Amino acid sequence: MATLELEDVHRHFGGVKAVDGVDLVLERGELRALIGPNGCGKSTLFNLITGALRPTAGRIRLAGRDITGLPPHRIARAGIGRKFQVASVFDDLSVEDNLAIAAWTRGRRGQHLPLAALLTRLRLAERRATLAGELSHGERQWVEIGMMLAAGPSVLLLDEPTAGMTAAETAATVDLIRDIAATGDVTVLVIEHDVGFLERLDCAVTVMAKGRILRTGSFADMRADPEVRALYFGTAA
Repeated sequence: MATLELEDVHRHFGGVKAVDGVDLVLERGELRALIGPNGCGKSTLFNLITGALRPTAGRIRLAGRDITGLPPHRIARAGIGRKFQVASVFDDLSVEDNLAIAAWTRGRRGQHLPLAALLTRLRLAERRATLAGELSHGERQWVEIGMMLAAGPSVLLLDEPTAGMTAAETAATVDLIRDIAATGDVTVLVIEHDVGFLERLDCAVTVMAKGRILRTGSFADMRADPEVRALYFGTAA
């Protein structure tokens, strides 16, 4: 059974078809990148999955359960976590306390990892007592990813997780995301524009254009596809 399934999902804003008949299936533990030009519907699709928007038509299922149109808090409790571009953490609390609060407030499904193991996975074990407000930009992003994981999600949606990161932080984030998916417990869907990041992530890529799914395949195949090159990578890619 698929972990996340979108069936003929639409979202219209008046005459604008922001999402126009999307079919998407993600299996348990799958890592997938979602790319496309600005305005193609990627963020709208995330908003539909998380309940921030209701579909005009179509169904969304989580592990076979129809979650279409449920309010965001119920979808989050069902097992879908979303990380936005800007980290949302408690700056006046330590790294460990941020994770502990997330586990307590959202953890009805239980944690996949004890906090000590989670801190190690996040490469933040030595920073556990540091206030979140004193961390680097990349470290703050990792804390928020950890807060999502502490709640025990089955699906993790990451919206441009490496925006503003240094090259070293970006490389570490690639390793972190691949490590999360490798556990087989969490399905990860990533929106990202950094071509270098996508290449290093080395996962299946779904390309959106004008609210529709255009192609799905490996990064190499998508980069070699003439239509995708013209749409997204540029002819010199």
